[in-house]
Amino acid sequence: MDKELYSTYVAILKEELIPAMGCTEPIAIAYGAALARRTLGQLPQSVEVAVSANILKNVKSVVVPHTGGLRGIAAAVAAGITVGDADRQLEVLAGVSQAQEPLIRACQEQTPIRVSLSESGYIFDIQITVKAEDQTAFVQIAGSHTNVIRIERNGETLRACDYTEDVPAEKEDRRLLSVERIVEFADLVCIEDVKETLDRQIQMNLAIAQEGLRGNWGAGIGRVLQNAYGSEIHNRAKAVAAAGSDARMSGCELPVVINSGSGNQGMTASLPVIVYAEELKSGPDLLYRALVVSNLVTIHLKTGIGRLSAYCGATSAGCGAGAGIAYLHGGKAYEIAHTIVNAVAINSGMICDGAKASCAAKIASAVEAGLLGWQMQRNGTQFYGGDGIVVKGVENTIQNIGRIARDGMAQTDREIIRIMIDASR
Repeated sequence: MDKELYSTYVAILKEELIPAMGCTEPIAIAYGAALARRTLGQLPQSVEVAVSANILKNVKSVVVPHTGGLRGIAAAVAAGITVGDADRQLEVLAGVSQAQEPLIRACQEQTPIRVSLSESGYIFDIQITVKAEDQTAFVQIAGSHTNVIRIERNGETLRACDYTEDVPAEKEDRRLLSVERIVEFADLVCIEDVKETLDRQIQMNLAIAQEGLRGNWGAGIGRVLQNAYGSEIHNRAKAVAAAGSDARMSGCELPVVINSGSGNQGMTASLPVIVYAEELKSGPDLLYRALVVSNLVTIHLKTGIGRLSAYCGATSAGCGAGAGIAYLHGGKAYEIAHTIVNAVAINSGMICDGAKASCAAKIASAVEAGLLGWQMQRNGTQFYGGDGIVVKGVENTIQNIGRIARDGMAQTDREIIRIMIDASR
């Protein structure tokens, strides 16, 4: 692997595997609101928020951390403008104290916060306008959770970035990823180049998973799996990943390290691999390399799909987890490619209907698909080209998944959003 490509892969991991507190879509709104308030220079007297339908879908049902259990867009806005620290981006609410929480509720009750659908046409779009007396400020985030493309104050443009959905918002080109190169990179990567990033992922994601198993969070999918099916490693890998989501979707105030803009995907890609490495006594070096595989495979699958879609992102992360576990067991590019193809063939029909408690169960299903895909490969069976969406070559099958999620499921996404909006009326 040449030095430039090596550096790109390291940079992709550092760009993607970052900490976030709370579900990333409401947190992105809180970040935008905090930035708008700072630009305004005072507490707003009114707020107008325009978001794309996919943002609405992912914020509607999830608890915003540090708000005393509040849900939805208005809660995220109120938290951002009252106590948010814009400098901390996706950890914008991490410094909020319990004593400050009543301020958020009071702001939501007393400040007019009008929410509408964005007309920009962007799949990922957050526009926040704040007003106080004769002063106004405007912030727009598009494409990804911290990609601020416009800031205005009193009609004066302070920041303007060219943005089109045809050009990725990220700095590094994810199109350079391939399964063969990912495995090559994992084999030769200098651990010191990725250690800090992966140590943070291990520590943060394990902590919230353990809290999910201890506490009374969401539907308690992690505990249900443990109680119903025991502590065998196959089940424990699913239970731990699900438990992290149980806590996170219900407002747990612990951060996670995300993947492809999603905490659920970050936990799904990492926790099963961590649990298997502990069971196998793999040692830290092999664990780091397996996490490189699981995270980069997840990112690779998500690149063609996009940040937000009707296609459940946990499916991609479950494939990543299966690939990482295959690597722990000595799998190389051939074995990992077959694991991925098997896994996507099993579980690619799972829809995304927003962030909420049931995400934990979907994570369990995604990890199961990844593990079954790996076990099929170990046992000498596989799905072949011509079996449904599977075609010859792992990269070609991955491209098909992108087409299905991005193009084929566009109408599905619109129908899901209509159903969710109708149900909230």
